[in-house]
Amino acid sequence: RPVRSLPGVKSRYENIDLVFIRENTEGLYSGLEHEIVPGVVTSLKVSTRVASLRVAEFAFRYAKENRRKKVTGVHKANIMKLSDGLALECYREVAKKFPEIEYDEKIIDATAMLLVLTPEKFDVLLMENLYGDILSDLGAGLIGGLGLAPSGNIGKEGAIFEAVHGSAPDLAGKGVANPTALILSAVALLRHIEQAAVADRVEKAITETFRIGKTLTPDLGGSASTMSFARAVADLLA
Repeated sequence: RPVRSLPGVKSRYENIDLVFIRENTEGLYSGLEHEIVPGVVTSLKVSTRVASLRVAEFAFRYAKENRRKKVTGVHKANIMKLSDGLALECYREVAKKFPEIEYDEKIIDATAMLLVLTPEKFDVLLMENLYGDILSDLGAGLIGGLGLAPSGNIGKEGAIFEAVHGSAPDLAGKGVANPTALILSAVALLRHIEQAAVADRVEKAITETFRIGKTLTPDLGGSASTMSFARAVADLLA
């Protein structure tokens, strides 16, 4: 999930430009839970070398292709010495293949604090499933909320790009939902299928729409409808 500040959106920071890369197939979200005895439940955290290498390779390749300078491996290996320890071993192994990319490591709780205090010190953040779920939402909060943050799930044979803010049933039928995250997810899709020129045009149109500031949706302090915002973006593409 890339999170980048948009002009005219009030938030605690300016010029945020971060990328959260999350392993999305295992960890505590593997769903391996069972009740040992009444009142006692275990949940298994799965960590494999295959998945850890795969996500690390993606993170460093992404950093290189997008001219990012640093990758930070986020972990809790001081407590989960085997599972997160394995992940760190894989991150370090891959980092050696990309000497032009700076690599460092941060414990998950310290990372959460530093993202709030000094987010400019981060660039690309690499982590396992649960950590990525939490920190990528924190990152969205740094730029104004989930309505502004795109997301993609990328595998070897397919990819899904989506806004991750849920269905917002309280806004259903009102025509006031902010479509920015969805449009930016489409931009990410275009880049994934090597349509960078088209992606650049759409992204530039969104940025200009925010800069002009006349057709912002209610969550951003404006009064425009979803389609009014979309038409403003489309007009700038014409």
